[in-house]
Amino acid sequence: MLDGSLPTAAADREAALDAHLKRLDGVLGAFPAATQAELSQLLALLASAPGRVMLAGLGTDWADASVVDLQHALQGMRTSRLAMRQQIYHALRDLTNAAFYADPASWSLMGYPGPQVV
Repeated sequence: MLDGSLPTAAADREAALDAHLKRLDGVLGAFPAATQAELSQLLALLASAPGRVMLAGLGTDWADASVVDLQHALQGMRTSRLAMRQQIYHALRDLTNAAFYADPASWSLMGYPGPQVV
């Protein structure tokens, strides 16, 4: 979901992903316990081979999948006839975007100058 928005140099990319995951933890930690539990169940299901295949249509492990494979899996969820697969895609996209754009360093990517002083 962040393809094209992250640094291309390996070390910089890893640092950006680590920072992104920390922000994502913060986003998830702000949700009520019931929502956190639901997200935990969803992520556990997507981490399992049967759940990953059924819900994302991805036959390989997430870490072993190519960018193209991941793009096809995400696009398949986004355009699925099954509302549940679409909801999963939108939840993953929204969580990813919330954590990514919470970082002021990413605001320029969308043309946002930052909050105005009042």
